[in-house]
Amino acid sequence: MKGDVIINSQIATATAPTDVILFEKPKVEDGAAMWELVNNSTLDQNSVYKYIMMSEYFAETCVVARENNKLVGFVTAFIPPERQDVVFIWQVGVDSSQRGKGIASKLLNHLIQREACQDVRFVEATVTPSNKASQSLFRKLAREHNTECNVSEFFKQELFPSDDHEEELNFRVGPIEK
Repeated sequence: MKGDVIINSQIATATAPTDVILFEKPKVEDGAAMWELVNNSTLDQNSVYKYIMMSEYFAETCVVARENNKLVGFVTAFIPPERQDVVFIWQVGVDSSQRGKGIASKLLNHLIQREACQDVRFVEATVTPSNKASQSLFRKLAREHNTECNVSEFFKQELFPSDDHEEELNFRVGPIEK
């Protein structure tokens, strides 16, 4: 029977797990869902237009997380034109139903592995002193990549027109080796 091939024709059926989180580039249609997620959280609210614009013009450096086609998290970010080795994280949002599952860390790690971030060696973000969750997120990113997380003054409180906005500290994680 030299040359015979036996093919197993058994058909396997499987159902997709319902809790699979997919990470992908946002589409302009995601802007409203991103805004809604922020609107239902304690994050700084931006206009819907901002989220639509980020999805259109910065999709390569933004990430959305979906579960069963529902947006459950996102990162908006960009690479500053003068500093191609930095990706600046504007905002990270995770739906309250997903908190504690490491979605924010996965979003950031997915982003820095993208082709658009191939020259990125540093992740930067501004974080208020009271935002302990974001501070922990960026320190965790540094630990995961065995690198540093340096914190410095950035935007002082007096720059903001209302008295209820804290100063923004700059969190710089890196250098990141890929």
